[in-house]
Amino acid sequence: MKKFLIALLLVVSVNSFAQSLEKENLDVIQSIYGRSKSELVKQYMNLSDEQTSAFLKVYESYEAERKSLGLTKLKLIDDYAINYATLTDAKADELAKGLLKNNLSYEKLYSKTYNKAKKVIGAINAAKFVQLEFYLQTAISSEIQDSIPFIGEIEKSKVN
Repeated sequence: MKKFLIALLLVVSVNSFAQSLEKENLDVIQSIYGRSKSELVKQYMNLSDEQTSAFLKVYESYEAERKSLGLTKLKLIDDYAINYATLTDAKADELAKGLLKNNLSYEKLYSKTYNKAKKVIGAINAAKFVQLEFYLQTAISSEIQDSIPFIGEIEKSKVN
């Protein structure tokens, strides 16, 4: 019964988390920096008006793809929460492969965005953006990871 309640709690908490992806991203960023992500990027990049105009097209395209990848990641987390108490080798394999594929998609997106940004704002500014984005995504991923139990973690805590 306890396992069922723990699994149910995980599902409910992850579902609530998944429903507020953008809000959570903003909350994490705002809690760290006191402003929205787009404001933070604009301030950090410190581009001329002409560069800002050209970069915004690249940034908006990037954000649309990043949000889609984020939703995929949250679906994987939700699937993990639903199956946590009864995780099988096959499901663990499916989830691990999904996460690895999602991480590769993020890497491809970073590379594609860097190349597009480099054309419109130069390599130094494009590198600044990628560096900032890595930092922000690492902070967000850390917050997410802290809220997800490792495989077998709950069972181990009951033994101790």
